[in-house]
Amino acid sequence: MNSDAIATLQHHLISELSTAPSDARRLFHGRGRRWLGLEDITVDWLQGVLLVSLFREPNEPDLVALTQMLMALTQSPEWLQTQAHTLLLQHRYLQDSTMEWLLGDPVDEWLITEDGLRFKLDLGKKQNTGLFLDMRYGRRWVRAQAKGKRVLNLFAYTCGFSVAAIAGGAEHVVNLDMSKAALSRGRDNHRLNQHDLSRVSFLGHELFKSWGKVKKYGPYDLIIIDPPSFQKGSFVLSQDYQKVLRRLPDLLTAQGDVLACTNDPAIGPDFLIEGVANEAPSLRFEQRLENPPEFADIHPDGGLKALVFTKKRRVSANA
Repeated sequence: MNSDAIATLQHHLISELSTAPSDARRLFHGRGRRWLGLEDITVDWLQGVLLVSLFREPNEPDLVALTQMLMALTQSPEWLQTQAHTLLLQHRYLQDSTMEWLLGDPVDEWLITEDGLRFKLDLGKKQNTGLFLDMRYGRRWVRAQAKGKRVLNLFAYTCGFSVAAIAGGAEHVVNLDMSKAALSRGRDNHRLNQHDLSRVSFLGHELFKSWGKVKKYGPYDLIIIDPPSFQKGSFVLSQDYQKVLRRLPDLLTAQGDVLACTNDPAIGPDFLIEGVANEAPSLRFEQRLENPPEFADIHPDGGLKALVFTKKRRVSANA
């Protein structure tokens, strides 16, 4: 980061705020490596809250210059017309992801909307807020596919996919995540949208010790797999994803679909395509979902990979 990069960021943010989106959106995605000197910064619009995240520690003069630019931004006509009231600077490179409240009164929780659905976010307490904005098209796809289906949401986190599925008319959704706190927030998200919780199950278990429970609720018409790249003691993407993939044929209905995801920039879509071919050959690759345009990456395989697979139909011998 340097003065020229900070000026570029300022210009970009003023432009984005001049037509601030009505929903929560990423305004600047430096991690897509399209702006020199800004590769370690992102800016999210959370409907009145601007969250600026630093993923690498800048030198002190650059940090001071960045903070001064952001504070000046809050006096601009573009900021004022949005009626924004809070400016946060998150130091993601620190172990506790320290959050600075540059403007506004500290709050623990904040409500946002996406495609007409409501979600509760955590501000200042955790590394992640509770909803990954780059998965917007994935949630939209699930909502469009879910009507009348039984859905399994693995690594459910705060149940964003589950909320989308129930909104789309899913018969039932099973959410599994080892974090009971995340699943509790998932319940909150469903309640925010006035969903019938009798159609939603929450399993606070480690997946690899819970296949029996997962299978008991099946079979499923749609399975969503969106794991972390690394979760200490429970999941390493490069080693453990295959263990999930090989279970899919036994969990799916005859015409079941799978949405398999990874957001590791070092791992391309072939990892999933080849993994499914090897571990679940009864499934065929259908498509890779587009990513929202605000998450453009200089390398097409560097960002989110959300891939759709479908169980192959068996051809009758008499056909």
